[in-house]
This record gives sequence, structure tokens and C-alpha cells, in this order.
Amino acid sequence: MPCGTSSLRNDSPELPPRLQSPLSVAVSDCLLGSAVRFDGGHKRSSLCHDELEGLFQLHGICPEVGIGMGVPRDPIRLVGDVAAPRAVGIKDPSVDVTAQLQAYARLILPTLADVCGYIFIENSPSCGLFGVKVYEGEGTHPATMGRGVYAAEIVRCRPELPVEESGRLKDAVLRENFVTRVFAFAHWRATCALGLTAARLLAFHSAYKYLLMVHSVLHYQRAGRRLSDLSGDVEAAGHAYIQLLMDGLARPASRGGHANVLQHLQGYLGEAFDAAARHELATLIHSYRRGEIGLLAPLTLLRRHLQQFSNAYVLAQIYLEPYPQAAAR
Repeated sequence: MPCGTSSLRNDSPELPPRLQSPLSVAVSDCLLGSAVRFDGGHKRSSLCHDELEGLFQLHGICPEVGIGMGVPRDPIRLVGDVAAPRAVGIKDPSVDVTAQLQAYARLILPTLADVCGYIFIENSPSCGLFGVKVYEGEGTHPATMGRGVYAAEIVRCRPELPVEESGRLKDAVLRENFVTRVFAFAHWRATCALGLTAARLLAFHSAYKYLLMVHSVLHYQRAGRRLSDLSGDVEAAGHAYIQLLMDGLARPASRGGHANVLQHLQGYLGEAFDAAARHELATLIHSYRRGEIGLLAPLTLLRRHLQQFSNAYVLAQIYLEPYPQAAAR
């Protein structure tokens, strides 16, 4: 599905255009309908085939098949320390595939160079991201704070890569958050492809600063301090910055956060913004903050006024359109 034309401006000579869909995203292969699960089945997800269709080009990966476990196969589970569990056979606990799954993650990393995100299957001892059961001993009640061995290694090696779990993506807010992060990361990769300079890094942050602020004021402040002195290694600064940005964007945005950013952006309208129009927008923002209306009403009115007054700096803010219109369905 083609995306709508963006209303954002990109007047900075330092930044490339934002990438349009479909973007390349890795996904647990069973979610695509591939019969790769331990029982010979799959977990085909309407999320991948319907909600994300047109946004992403999905590339299926199954680490358990990748290390040669076969289909069907004896199931595995996580045991031991929740912080560093081992993946062992349920029927035969002497079967330990922890090292193989970690090695496969490192082996597959070069093929992920072009992907802008990763969707993992929930509850999997290899691919689960959150709340995977970890058994500390025979007959004990499992802890539910584990992470699949393969997924943990991917995250450890690529902490800046946007990741999410299929079950969580059924939540519209979490889904939009993931889409936002994927498109931001794609833009970052395109920016780095031009050659990262201090000016380019500052231009990128300038475009994303209010989007980051709405998700985490703390990360916004840390990013500002991180970029206050770029006299040293710019590549290293950029690597630290993108991890900070992605971590901040992964935090849920609140109504208060959105309202604060809307008020910040309203301030750029200046004296030409008459009192009646200012009052109308302020009223909508306050109504949104109180939970009486959705975000679309004040955001749409703000966009219209900004376009009328042609404030180039604010119109370049990614916050005003964090992902293509096709993602908003």
C-alpha cells in the first residue's frame, strides 16, 4: 500500500528524505505461517498479514530451525538464573542449545544490516522478549521475567534496533510506538549513509527533539547534554545518541507529555497568531490533557496553523507526523 504524501518539510541540507514504506523488518518465521514450530505447526498472525501490510517487508527467521533442530522436534524451555537462563530440552534436560542459539544470533547479524526492526514471537524460550517462563529447578513455580536466548543475544548485540513482541503489537498504542521507532531508525540509517558529521547529527536531533520529549523528558535532556560537545569522535557520539533516542522512544507517551509538547509548539506561532485562534487551540489542548478528546483534534489544528504561518523549523518536526499516513489505519 503506497503511503500518503508527507506534510512535513525537510529543508535541512544535512538530512536525507525520510524513507517510505515498505521498510525491511525481521520477524519470527512462525508468525508468517511457516510450519517451523516444535510440533510442526505455525503461529500465523493476522497482525503481520493485515495490520502491518504495506508498511513493512517482513523477513522470516527461525533460530531453532537455523541451528538444525528440525521439524518437528523435542521442545525446549528456559532454566536457571532468570538473568542468564539456559535453553534445555524438556524431555531430555541434558540437551542444552544455549550456546548454539547465541552463536546463531551472532551469525545472522550481518544479514540484519538492512532491517529497521524485529518482531519476535511471545513466550518462546528462543525468541520471546518479555515474560518468558524460567524454571529455577524441578517442581518449582517458574519465574515469568525471562527473555528468549536468541532474542536476548540480538538485543545485546544490536541495542539500537527497534524490537517488539507479536502479542504486544495487538495493542494499537504499542503498535504505533513500534512503527514510529522503525521509521525513525530507518531515517537514522539513511542519515548515517551520507556520512555522519556533527552538523548532520545536530540536524537529526533537531528534527526529532520534540518526538523524544513527548516520550521521555529525561532522555530528551540526556540527548541535549550528549550533543552539547561534539568536538571528539562524532561516530561514537552518534552511536550513543541513537541508543538513547531508541530507548527514549520506546517509553510510552502520556497525555501530559503530548499536551506539553503541543503547548511548546504552539509557542512558535508568534504574535501573528490572533487571540481567538490561540484560545481555540489552547482549549483543545487542555481538553485533550483531561482525557475528553483524542490527540487528533489539537494536533490537526496545530498543523493547520503552522502551515499557515510557514514556520519551517516547526514544520520539520517529526513529532507532527512520526510515521506515514498508512500507519494510522
